[in-house]
Amino acid sequence: MSDARPNVVLMVADDHGLDAGCYGNAAIRTPSMDALAADGVVFSQAFCTTASCAASRSVILTGQHGHTNGTYGHTHGRHHFMCFDDVVSFPPLLAQAGYHTARIGKYHVAPGNVFPFDEVIPWSGGRDDVGMAEASRPALEGAEPFFLYWCSFNPHRGGGTLESHPCKPDRFGNPDESFPGDQETPFRDDEVAVPHYLPDTPEVRAELAQYCQSVARLDRGIGRLVQILKDAGKYDNTVLIYISDNGAAFPAAKTTLYDPGMRLPCIVRNPLGRSRGTTCDGLVTWADIAPTVLDFAGALEDPERFFGRSFKDIIDEPSPRDWRREAFASHTFHEITNYYPMRVVRTHRHKFIWNIAHKLDYSFASDLWASAAWQGVLRDGLGRFGSRTVEAYIHRPRFELYDLEADPHETVNLADRPEHAPLVADFCARLKAFQEQTHDPWLHKWTYE
Repeated sequence: MSDARPNVVLMVADDHGLDAGCYGNAAIRTPSMDALAADGVVFSQAFCTTASCAASRSVILTGQHGHTNGTYGHTHGRHHFMCFDDVVSFPPLLAQAGYHTARIGKYHVAPGNVFPFDEVIPWSGGRDDVGMAEASRPALEGAEPFFLYWCSFNPHRGGGTLESHPCKPDRFGNPDESFPGDQETPFRDDEVAVPHYLPDTPEVRAELAQYCQSVARLDRGIGRLVQILKDAGKYDNTVLIYISDNGAAFPAAKTTLYDPGMRLPCIVRNPLGRSRGTTCDGLVTWADIAPTVLDFAGALEDPERFFGRSFKDIIDEPSPRDWRREAFASHTFHEITNYYPMRVVRTHRHKFIWNIAHKLDYSFASDLWASAAWQGVLRDGLGRFGSRTVEAYIHRPRFELYDLEADPHETVNLADRPEHAPLVADFCARLKAFQEQTHDPWLHKWTYE
């Protein structure tokens, strides 16, 4: 090793919910994630702050909420949301500290001057995560210390149109596609686990089978990445962090700030830590990723730059005391047509949601609307979508308050009950303080509307 400081590999999946063996899903095959968890720490209360790909990635890389850094929604194409030019992301701060920074895979942030990397590893292999790990080999075998931002395209939906449904085979990648150096593992419709937020219909099962196959593909890529580090003698000096940008690409998950949309996997393997195969229940969010990576690198010189906070020192604590009593989330857009701003306070026990545009119908991302899962419900005239009614999903009240201990599926709204009025007032005050601190343009909605 040429430097005592650890290398850091940040792995970010695309639309992966809490669907892994180490998070309790026995129906899915994720041996690499499970092995990483067994050799590290699983965070059980980890959250994205916005359940949309580009906006979430902007938070990961800047440590600032999307309404603060300017990425209110999708970056590319007609949507064109992007960070303000004066925002500072953490990769150039690592570079200034002597790290070689490299990225590969999904990028989905802009402008380029805010997110510079020393090296952009060429990659045109799409969903072939074993291949993407192999393409990363030179960076992993190179000089230390290094930082690799490894971003899979799995298990995001892709391809297909509304007219081609139900269950077009390439909705989560073509299940019949083969990749050099890898072996696909198809899932049967009858072996998947249907989560509470989805209805148990043939369309849902077919799409879940494709989703699970895509997650398994991602898992094999992670396994190859770890093996390359071991073969190069770098594993014992490398911090590995695995997260997802937002929840699974199904209605009631992605783009929502219900837990299936924002409560996500976070697995950290710290070679300098003492814990192996343990769980930490500290509340962490993706605004914490930037300061945490910099902290591991010994480069966290200005913690006040970030809304988030380094969680490096609580990784070995199962239930860290005096850490954080609440986490905040802020979602405004997915696509430009999906305006539905929400601000959230999430504690260990409660979830409080302010639906700022509650007078509007809840807006759908185009891929979720076109999904066989949703179209099947519309076709059959079903009144429920998983644990919610269709009416409750589309028409939401101004405030939603859930007791997560008694109601983990977030279906019994307590906000209008008189006995909870003091708690609602307290959460409103916390949200206002959060918005003031983060310069949220939607703060004025408390008085304007």
